[in-house]
Amino acid sequence: MRILNFIIYPLVILILISFSQTLSQTKDSLKNENPDIKPDTLKYETDEVVVTATRVQKKIIDIPYPVVRLKNTQYKYDRKVSISDVMGTVPGLLMQSRYGNHDVRISIRGFGSRSNSGIRGVRILLDGIPESEPDGQTRIEAIDFNSLGSIEVVKGNSSSLYTNAPGGVVNFISDINFPSTFLVNYNEIGDFGLRRNGVKVGIRTDNLGFVASYTYHNYQGYRDHSEDYWHIFNSFLETKPGEYSNLQTMFYFADGLIRLPGSLKKEEYEMNPRAAAKNETDFDYRRISKKGRLGLRYTTAFGETFNNELEVTSYGTIKYFERAQRDYRIFNRYGLGGSARWVNKSIFFGLDNEFSFGGDLFYQTGPIETYKNIGGQRSDNLDALTDETIGNVGIFFQNSTGLIKNILSLLITGRYDKVVFDQKNQINQYQNDVRRFVDFTPKAALNFKLTPYIAIYTSYGLSFDSPAGNELDNYLFLLRPGDPNKLLNPDLKAQKSKNFEIGIKGNLISESYFFRNIVFELTFFNSIIENEIVPFEVYTSVFYRNSAKTKRRGLEAGFDAEIIPGLNLKTAYTYSGFEYDKYLLESIKQDSLGNIYFPLTDFSGNKVPSVPEHNLTASLSYTQRISDYITGFIKVTGISISEMYVDDANSDKTPAYSLLNFNLGFDMIFNQFNLIISGGMNNITDEKYVSFININSTSGRFYETGEPRNYFASLNLGYNF
Repeated sequence: MRILNFIIYPLVILILISFSQTLSQTKDSLKNENPDIKPDTLKYETDEVVVTATRVQKKIIDIPYPVVRLKNTQYKYDRKVSISDVMGTVPGLLMQSRYGNHDVRISIRGFGSRSNSGIRGVRILLDGIPESEPDGQTRIEAIDFNSLGSIEVVKGNSSSLYTNAPGGVVNFISDINFPSTFLVNYNEIGDFGLRRNGVKVGIRTDNLGFVASYTYHNYQGYRDHSEDYWHIFNSFLETKPGEYSNLQTMFYFADGLIRLPGSLKKEEYEMNPRAAAKNETDFDYRRISKKGRLGLRYTTAFGETFNNELEVTSYGTIKYFERAQRDYRIFNRYGLGGSARWVNKSIFFGLDNEFSFGGDLFYQTGPIETYKNIGGQRSDNLDALTDETIGNVGIFFQNSTGLIKNILSLLITGRYDKVVFDQKNQINQYQNDVRRFVDFTPKAALNFKLTPYIAIYTSYGLSFDSPAGNELDNYLFLLRPGDPNKLLNPDLKAQKSKNFEIGIKGNLISESYFFRNIVFELTFFNSIIENEIVPFEVYTSVFYRNSAKTKRRGLEAGFDAEIIPGLNLKTAYTYSGFEYDKYLLESIKQDSLGNIYFPLTDFSGNKVPSVPEHNLTASLSYTQRISDYITGFIKVTGISISEMYVDDANSDKTPAYSLLNFNLGFDMIFNQFNLIISGGMNNITDEKYVSFININSTSGRFYETGEPRNYFASLNLGYNF
C-alpha cells in the first residue's frame, strides 16, 4: 500500500492549504458583494440538483449526507462493458467483477458484500423505478451505459426513504435532457472477443422529448466458460400536457445469456486462474434472461403559488429466467408496482419548510419449475413446482426545515416497510410457507453551510434489510430432519443496523492559475449491524445465516481538482475497519467418511470477509483543444486494493493488488457531424489478482481472477439535426 503514502498524504496537505486560502477569499467576496465579481462563471458540482437522495429536488450542497452525480460526459472516452468501467472514482463504492461483465458485486460501506450473485443492500433504480426485485435482489442486465445521461449515487443508510437500502441508492437516469434532435451510431471492440454495437436516436420539439437506444453486446470472456451476449433496448418519452405538468413513458427490453465459470480452489487458481470450475463446465452453469418493463409517471404542480407538487408512477414487469446449476430452474415472474409522493413548500413559524409524504408498492408473482440438470440440459421430468409471490409496501415521510436561512437545516425522515414472501408447493399441497418482515426506520440529519459552497453534515438513523428470496432457501432439509412444511428458512432474520456519519463537502474556489476549482468530500461513518446476513456453502449450494453483531467504522474521501486549465486530478479513497463483534454459530463440517457434524465456532473479533481495509482510485486526465474542431483527451488511472479475507474464520486472505489503466480519445465536430474516437488499455502491467471472493465456501472455492491486460477501442458517429 505504498501508493497511499505518495498520493493520499500530499492530497490532504493540498486540501488544507487550498481550504484556508479559498475560505478567506470566499468570505471577502461575500462581504464586499462586488457586482463585478462573478463566482458563478465556473460550474460547481455542489450546485447540481438531484432527486434520488431525498426524493425531492435539492442541490447536492443542501443534502445532509454524501451524494455523487456522474454525467455521461465524464466517461464518454471510457470502456462501457460493466458498471466498474464508469463508476470507479466514487468514494465508498466498491465494485467486484466476477467475469468482467454484468455480474458485478456492488458494496457501499460493506452493505452488498454478502451477495455471491447479483446486488444486495443497495437499492438500484432506473429512472427512479426500482430495478431491484421486491425483495431487494438486483441484476442490472437492462442498464445500457450508452443510453444514460447521468448516474446519481447516495452513499450510506437510505432505509428511511427506500426499501432494503441500508447501503445507499444508485439511480441510472436516461439521457432525456438533450437540446436538439440527434442520431448516434456507437461501436466498441476489445480483447477476449468484446464487441458492442448500437444506435441511439433523440427527438426534440417544444413539448416533446424522446430518446431510444439499442445495443448488441457480445463478450467471449477472459476465463473459460464465461461468455455472454445481450440485446438491450431502452426508450424514454417525455411530454408536457400543461405548463406545470409532465408525463413520462419509460420502456425497456433485455434478452441475453451469461455462462458462469465459477470459483476456484487456491491451488487451481495458482495453476490456471482463467480456468473454469469442473462443476460449472460439466453442468454448463448459465443464466438466460428475458425481461421487460413499462413505466408511466405524471408530475404536476398546483396551489396559488404552485408550492405543491404531486408525482404518481406506475409500472409493470415481465421476466423469464433460466438458471442452470446443479439443478435446472425456470422462473416466470409478473410484477406490478407504483409509487406516489406529495411535496409541500411553505413558511412554518417564520421558517422555510418542505414536507413530503409518499408510498411505494411492488408485487411480483409467478411459478418456479425445478428439473434435474443432465450435462447442462434439463430433464424431462418436473421435480418441483412452486408458486412464489413477493411483495413490499412502504410509506415514508420527510420534513426539511431551514433553522437558519441558507445556513442550517434539519431533515427528518421515516419509513414503514412490510416485505412478504409467500411460497406454495404445487406438487405437495401441504408444503406452503409465508414469512413477513416489518420495520420502521427513522433518520435525522443536520446540514450546516460554512459558505454557499461548503457544508458540514451529520446524520443518525436505523436501517432494515430483509432477506432476499434466494437467501431464504431452507438448507436444513439437506442436513437433518426438520419441519417438512417449511420451504423458507425459519431461522433467518432481517438485518438491522444503527448508522452514524459526519462529514464535510463542497467546492474550494480560487481565481489563481493553479487549483482554481476543487470539489471535495470527507465522511466518517460508524455502523452497528445486528443479525448480519452472511452467505455460506453446503455441497456447492449457497445458503445464508445471521451473525449476531458487526461493527463497521470507516472513512470516505473524494478529491477532484483542476490543477491547471485542462489538467484534472480525481481521487477516491475508502478506509473500512469492519469486524464481527459477536458471532458464535454452529459450523458445518464433513469428516473423511462424508459424515456431517456441527461444532460450535466463535468468530467474534474476526474481520468481515470480501471487504478491503484500503481502497484507492486515482486518475489524472488532460483535455486539450487541438483546433476549432478537435479536442483531445488522455487519462491514466491507478487502482490499489488491500488484502481481503475469504471467510468468516479468516482462514486465508487474498493478496493486495494495484492496477494501472490508460485511455485516450478525440472529439471531432464538423458542421453537424460529431465523431468520437477513443481507446485504451486496462491492467497495463498484467497483474494477477483476485477480483471476486466466493465467501465462506466449505469446499475452499473462494477465488475468481480479475481481468488480465486488455485493450479496447470505440468509434461513435453522430449527427445533430
